[in-house]
Amino acid sequence: MKLLPPLIALLLAAAGQAQAQAQTYTVLCAKVACGRLLVTETAGRLDVDYSYRNNGRGPDQKEVLEFAPDGAWTGYRTEGVSTYGARIDESFELKDGRASWRSPVDGGARADAGRERVYLPVQASPAWAARVARTLLQRPGQRAAALPVGQLALERVQTLRPAGAAFDVGLYAIEGLDLEPGYLWLREDNQALFAKIDPGWGGTLLQGFEAEMDRLSDVQKAAQLARLQRLAKTLPQALPGLTVIEGVRWFDAQAAVLRGPSDVYLYEGRIAAIAKPGSLGPVGPAQRISGQGRTLLPGFVDMHAHLDASALLLNLASGVTAVRDVGNSNADLAELRGRIERGELLGPRIAANGFIEGKSPFSSQADFVPDNLPDALAAIDWYAAHGYRQLKLYNSIRPEWVKPMVAHARALGLRTGGHVPAFMTARQAVEAGYDELHHINQVTLNFLVGKDDDTRTLLRFNLVGDKAADLKLNDRRTQDFLALLKTKGTVVDATMTAFEAQYTQRQGQPNPSYAMVAAHLPAVVQRSYLSAEVDMDDAKARRWSASWRVMMDLLRRMHAAGIPLVAGTDATPGLALQRELELYVQAGIPAAQALKIATWNGAKYSDRLHEIGSIERGKRADLVLVDGDPVADIRAIRRIALVIQGHNNETRALSPSALYQAMGIQPFVAAAEITK
Repeated sequence: MKLLPPLIALLLAAAGQAQAQAQTYTVLCAKVACGRLLVTETAGRLDVDYSYRNNGRGPDQKEVLEFAPDGAWTGYRTEGVSTYGARIDESFELKDGRASWRSPVDGGARADAGRERVYLPVQASPAWAARVARTLLQRPGQRAAALPVGQLALERVQTLRPAGAAFDVGLYAIEGLDLEPGYLWLREDNQALFAKIDPGWGGTLLQGFEAEMDRLSDVQKAAQLARLQRLAKTLPQALPGLTVIEGVRWFDAQAAVLRGPSDVYLYEGRIAAIAKPGSLGPVGPAQRISGQGRTLLPGFVDMHAHLDASALLLNLASGVTAVRDVGNSNADLAELRGRIERGELLGPRIAANGFIEGKSPFSSQADFVPDNLPDALAAIDWYAAHGYRQLKLYNSIRPEWVKPMVAHARALGLRTGGHVPAFMTARQAVEAGYDELHHINQVTLNFLVGKDDDTRTLLRFNLVGDKAADLKLNDRRTQDFLALLKTKGTVVDATMTAFEAQYTQRQGQPNPSYAMVAAHLPAVVQRSYLSAEVDMDDAKARRWSASWRVMMDLLRRMHAAGIPLVAGTDATPGLALQRELELYVQAGIPAAQALKIATWNGAKYSDRLHEIGSIERGKRADLVLVDGDPVADIRAIRRIALVIQGHNNETRALSPSALYQAMGIQPFVAAAEITK
């Protein structure tokens, strides 16, 4: 009995120690708390509980990480559901020198794994990333091999002292997880996670330090920008004076036909002349580029982007020289656009939509989330005063606001489009004045939603997958709706690539949107593309694939009906735009028309046709030179030999192979030679 009090004291002390090692983090969507990360660390073990909700969706995930006394990773287990509801169920074990792993996408074992490797799950929490960084700090050269694939490296970028803290935090960059370094913040006193920030989206911060997000985000963006600024000085090749692309076929975007061969002359950032080969005589070009066997296209316009600095190079390498950003931090996007225009960064031309969301439990957090109509109208005033030309309305806008919002915007010279608000149909949105509809699922929902269906939730995806297969697109209702879109001139931004895998991919299968380029991507990225957004059994896979075919047919019918289409992605920058055009052709749209949609239409419906979108004398020299003929075979748009930009009064050339290599991507073709 005399031993009982000391034993109780020991247990209480141990419990207190475990409790002291539990840390709670706040997940911020924009600057609004939207979830929680709970991390409990005991000897040799890390327990993680991670959950958030933004835009009516988000993950629920639990992890357990186990380590040997020497820091070796001996076990990993995670369970839960992903953002779109797919099952998370993955494990890893290192025992007696043999590593084995199992996930919804793959499984395997290695007898010679070694104790120096870290494990890379398909989907992980910020706590996992922090533990990877801690491991790398303890390894020689701060490098380590990963399982199942990959090589990781860590670099400390800088340190600072958070307001009110008794410790410093360090910004660390992990290379090898994606196409550019991934950043996170660790406490310098114990190497525990302090924050993981995603500028423009939000972040995860140690509870009590939420006010530090802007400061940390600014430092992190500066580090990312410094890297891109270095590349902006080394990757472009200036083309001073006169440049001629000799004997090249070129795409007349307005007529949607190939012309030439012609000599296309570029001068001071603009298209100076288009002439028969050799007809201009000895005009003395400073640079010559061979067009033999190649096709010259206007630069592509991605009409559905959410741009950040990580997307800039991938867009350019893929021939996207202009984007329309349809939802972002207004300040962040303005800063990014300014840096590109000043030449500090390489990137596409940016046009911005003004994003407005209504306040609800399902809101996507943004600069303007009004709770009443006067505030919604005031947001439109702000966008008009700041030079915006288009608005994007979102899921939680109340249906009764739409007509007065559209009228107010139109009186100020702004077009309006976006998602169809919940408890409203696409037809009703168009009748209320929408100029544009976003996403093929939003258009398809027009025929499926009931008056009580809440499309602020995952229902806007699941209802389409479950029910679209039953639609008969020859019926009167469909024909009347298409006639309405045609009569109103309503633009449709279908973003097919954003949905292809969601409705057709099963766990462990290659993502159909990127299967054709996956072998060129880093191994870690390749593995990530084996993870499906939605779990499917055989019956669901058959039904959702049938629903996808209906959506493809609806796309074809919209084009055949003369409804204006634009090419947007809402997916992996650049690579998704190329896939978008391939899908248009698969749906039955001629390749020449698909190219027009991605060039002429994009420029026209983002109010930039006077500057870009076609190869015409006086327009900006934003051009893409591809090997082959994309009118005969749309897949040629992946074989980009050169990207040219008219920047201010200068012409510059970019090698896609060099851009891809800067992101760890194997080039698709050699760069076109520029001779003097």
